[in-house]
Amino acid sequence: MKNPLNSIWGTIIAGLSIAAVIAASATDINMRGSGAVLMWLHVAVGITWIGLLYYFNFVQVPALAEAISDEGGPGGAGISKYVAPRALLWFRWAALVTWLSGAMYLLEKQQLLNAFTLGFGSNGNLYGLEIGIGSWFGTIMLFNVWILIWPNQKKVLGIVEAGADEIAKAKRIAFLASRTNTMLSIPMLMSMLAPTHGFFL
Repeated sequence: MKNPLNSIWGTIIAGLSIAAVIAASATDINMRGSGAVLMWLHVAVGITWIGLLYYFNFVQVPALAEAISDEGGPGGAGISKYVAPRALLWFRWAALVTWLSGAMYLLEKQQLLNAFTLGFGSNGNLYGLEIGIGSWFGTIMLFNVWILIWPNQKKVLGIVEAGADEIAKAKRIAFLASRTNTMLSIPMLMSMLAPTHGFFL
């Protein structure tokens, strides 16, 4: 029998299997059904999305700046050619699946309108306000990923042809959008956790 930890997909499937065993043995009805699957999917891809966001901001961007300034070093070509495109692939799709699974979960729980009206709709409540703050921040962050970061990173990485001035502008736009997402991720995560971990508003 092959060790599942030898591949990333084996590792993910093993983790999902352990989670399924825990869910199957849970006595709490809230841990079962499609809502639980959507919530687990939302959390798993959300961790991937935010983890990559933090990787870009805390690791890759500073490392590339150092690599470029190191005249005798190997440079950042390896990261730009092999690491960044793959990381951006996971990053943008994790962002989309995070948003969609969260919206589907809220829809199933009949809380989507409550969330996106910040709890001020006809059935509004504190849950709608808190989860809604996180939902709106997540929506802004998704927009930044697909509309600002990814199109500009394609120019920076040479996936789309662009001149030097255009690349410099694209770097700045992608950088600021990424930093905005990093900033928004802090209150977004707090707002997403608040309804199930004690309200903070």
